[in-house]
Amino acid sequence: MEFRPCIDIHNGKVKQIVGGSLTDAGNLAEENFVAKQDAAFYAKLYKSQGIRGGHVISLNARDSEYYGKTKEQAFVALSSYPGGLQAGGGITAENAAEYLDAGASHVIVTSYVFSDGRIQEKNLERIFQEVGKEHLVLDLSCRKKDDGYYIVTDRWQKFTEERVTPQLLDELESYCDEYLIHAVDVEGKARGIEEALVEMLGAWNGLPVTYAGGVGSFDDLAKLQILGNNHVNVTIGSALDIFGGPMAYDKVLEFIKKE
Repeated sequence: MEFRPCIDIHNGKVKQIVGGSLTDAGNLAEENFVAKQDAAFYAKLYKSQGIRGGHVISLNARDSEYYGKTKEQAFVALSSYPGGLQAGGGITAENAAEYLDAGASHVIVTSYVFSDGRIQEKNLERIFQEVGKEHLVLDLSCRKKDDGYYIVTDRWQKFTEERVTPQLLDELESYCDEYLIHAVDVEGKARGIEEALVEMLGAWNGLPVTYAGGVGSFDDLAKLQILGNNHVNVTIGSALDIFGGPMAYDKVLEFIKKE
């Protein structure tokens, strides 16, 4: 298990939010934390400790009045740690190179590939050809519905018909370098992980997978490690003290390093 940090940017500021609260109308979100520092501060922190593979996520829609400021902060983070961070939020085959040129090691894609409720194979092939497998992360962030966990798009507001299963992971792994999966129903709540989802990911033996959502204590972290068979990577946001939470960032790094 590796620690994968995050820099979430909304309305031009680094924030921690409750995942399921995002709405494009009014650029609203339930906030857990709003940083006084800019995105570069966090990028340089991660760089100073050699922590790679973190994600910089832009959380405003393209037509938002804040889109420009949010994108600017994303680029500030990427340029502060070239090759050390991944970039997501509004990525398409048309603009992916811009993020890689700004310093991203990978681009993270959801809505471009999963739109109108299904996998858009032409778009998947297009971005695969544009950036290559080695620079592509597929974001399979999901919410629970009926019989499983379904991928959600458009800043987690729209359900697709695609369920996260070992079969889907097998189907898509030839296109990407790794997966990122936010458990949206618990994202930002720091009240426990989606155990069934983590257990499924831990049983799958394929590409690196980073799980985010619900870790609020070291007990949660230990549980994730066990259920994930020690090979599901973890992102912790709202619970970290660097984002106003109770878990000491340095102790989290020590815990994961020991294991």
